[in-house]
Amino acid sequence: MDQLKSFDVVFNVLHGTFGEDGTLQAILDFLGIRYTGSDAFSSMICFDKLATYRFLKDIVEIPDFIEIREFMETSPLGYPCVVKPRREGSSIGVFICESDEEFQHAIKEDLPQYGSVIVQEYIPGREMTVSILETEKGFEVLPILELRPKRRFYDYVAKYTKGETEFILPAPLNPSEERLVKETALKAFVEAGCRGFGRVDGIFSNGRFYFLEINTVPGLTETSDLPASAKAGGIEFEELVEIILKSAFLKGEVRA
Repeated sequence: MDQLKSFDVVFNVLHGTFGEDGTLQAILDFLGIRYTGSDAFSSMICFDKLATYRFLKDIVEIPDFIEIREFMETSPLGYPCVVKPRREGSSIGVFICESDEEFQHAIKEDLPQYGSVIVQEYIPGREMTVSILETEKGFEVLPILELRPKRRFYDYVAKYTKGETEFILPAPLNPSEERLVKETALKAFVEAGCRGFGRVDGIFSNGRFYFLEINTVPGLTETSDLPASAKAGGIEFEELVEIILKSAFLKGEVRA
């Protein structure tokens, strides 16, 4: 703790539990140390998909969802449906179910490990991710990235196996479609109280953009989604890192 107090700012790149769920942020707030990214409350909300959906359900369009805590033989939302953990990343534990048999398998896989599972309406469409940066001028929405996995959806294998996903940047959208996707993503990001930088994932289908989740600590390798979108927007990796670092010193300001 004493060593931590000697630093001016913490650049947070820790994914998952502790780094992304508000725990680290709460510790740093207690110590009075600045850090990159969203605060403890927003991090906690966004790491919990059920909390995110409940928080944003009247603000952006979200596929129908329900929480289950015990075994069920059939999906309460019909088929196809999506089964996923409340708190997890990298699409781990995510299943698309077409039948009672597949649904039961998904529940048996996820419930013992996570205790609480989300069943969600499956929306067929184009998977997109929208990266957002905070600067002294306000929030900047970067070019939209479309993900075209060779598998059924952008699962763990598609995310981390070379050649399993085609990345389209910028996503081929007409001006009104692009505006809808960007405005929806920014609205979700701002209403959830997010700061600094992040990614908003969703599905574009039949002229509508369905919100799926906010990543408050997105990947920052030179091949990750956010740096790719930044580069498409004219921001090189070194400048991107500097922008994120500087955003840690904007926390006292309210953005709208």
